[in-house]
Amino acid sequence: MLDGWVPRSKGCKRMEANKRIAVVTGGNKGIGLEICKELAANGVGVVLTARDEKRGNEAVDKLTADYGFTNIIFHQLDVTDHSSIASLADFVKNQFGKLDILVNNAAITGVELSQPIDEKLPQPERAELFHKYIVQIFVQSYEKAVDCLKTNYYGVKYMMEAFLPLLLLSNAGRIVNVSSNQGQLQGLTNNKLRKELEDIDNLTVERIDHLTNSFPKHVRDNTLEEGGWPPRFSAYRASKVLMNAYTRIIAKRYPSVTINCVNPGYVGTDLNYNTGALTVSEGAQGPVMVALAEGGPTGQFYDQTQLSIF
Repeated sequence: MLDGWVPRSKGCKRMEANKRIAVVTGGNKGIGLEICKELAANGVGVVLTARDEKRGNEAVDKLTADYGFTNIIFHQLDVTDHSSIASLADFVKNQFGKLDILVNNAAITGVELSQPIDEKLPQPERAELFHKYIVQIFVQSYEKAVDCLKTNYYGVKYMMEAFLPLLLLSNAGRIVNVSSNQGQLQGLTNNKLRKELEDIDNLTVERIDHLTNSFPKHVRDNTLEEGGWPPRFSAYRASKVLMNAYTRIIAKRYPSVTINCVNPGYVGTDLNYNTGALTVSEGAQGPVMVALAEGGPTGQFYDQTQLSIF
């Protein structure tokens, strides 16, 4: 584990709020909500964001009622909308003058469900059905692929572009991009593509954007394997691979800001129809640890709380 993280234990009182300010995307439920709770419990002022204003305000109200937090506020955010991102950046700049922690958590799966999964089944049975019938019940489409890359890659990219100026004003700016083991390069069977994405010294943002923009066409034309992409959950996996690559480039470009990716583990959330075995509390441990650490490496990939490989 990294130094500087104080885990929240049951019944502990809220720490005295310090000067750190965090923005968390997709903060109204699941891992994002838990990250907001843990950051607030560690004395960080948290801007919880969500697309839906009603759900976002309800999430803040619940955290305030349950834990007595006075250091969490809501601001509406759609990471696919430039004007929404700009509005949030202006708000943070005007209210706080800088940003210390950005957690890019918002993400979508990029698939359609052709038949329901009975969430009343015990988790092991749900997970077994999920993986057994994954090909039959999840449908990939050009439109869903576009939406997935727009949210999971471009959403993160645009958030980083908008908030890096504010993070540079912090004494210790940090970005945590919530990723997945599905985005690790070892999952790519195309050696040429894998080596290209590994070569961070020569890889460019323009090349990543090109791969991102061309990906949905592979879905439409049924040429995923020819393009070097995995056939299942392709858009989600590609979005995380490309987000990871972008993270490494920007971490190298801005060494004064600590920028890392974290796989929270297979957590039971709406994203996987609650088939994951880990709780949201367990899933939040890695992102929160990396967000609150003092110092530590940059441009790295964490598998939960342990350093791993891209």
